Amino acid sequence: MSQRRIVTGHNANGESTILFDDMGTNVTHIPSWDGLYVTELWVTSEMPINNDGVADQALRPMKHDPDPSGSIFRLVEIPPESKTTFNAGGIFTELGSSNKPSEADARRHPTMHKTNSIDYLVVISGEMTMEMEDGSTLLKQGDCIVQRGTNHAWINSSDTPCLLAAILIDAKPAP
Repeated sequence: MSQRRIVTGHNANGESTILFDDMGTNVTHIPSWDGLYVTELWVTSEMPINNDGVADQALRPMKHDPDPSGSIFRLVEIPPESKTTFNAGGIFTELGSSNKPSEADARRHPTMHKTNSIDYLVVISGEMTMEMEDGSTLLKQGDCIVQRGTNHAWINSSDTPCLLAAILIDAKPAP
């Protein structure tokens, strides 16, 4: 999975400049879900966000959830379930998530989980189903999702990967 990433900033004279123009170098394969890739494009750990500095804030170990008062901008490539295997417990451990599926949630789908964030997502390519506790919906290219800390699972029943752009912002945990 490669996608061009452009990050702006300021040079030594305080003028706007392009700091990074690359293919998103922090790509993580999640071994417990063969074919699942996460590319961290940018990460913050404070609010308000500090736009100073020239360090690549995406270069850190991948974590599922944003830091307190933080945000994450990432790409997620979800493989077709018919062409892969996964170990749900391993996935959430490898993602560093404390929001692992409960036993009841896992009966609905092994990856059903909550997040302590508000997530803004756009389907870049492919399609998949967003499974909720009370229903589901098929997501297609161009669809936009506002995921407000709800219990959900991503199910790719198609025969091609689904690519999501996701912005996660720390939020108070939902009930």
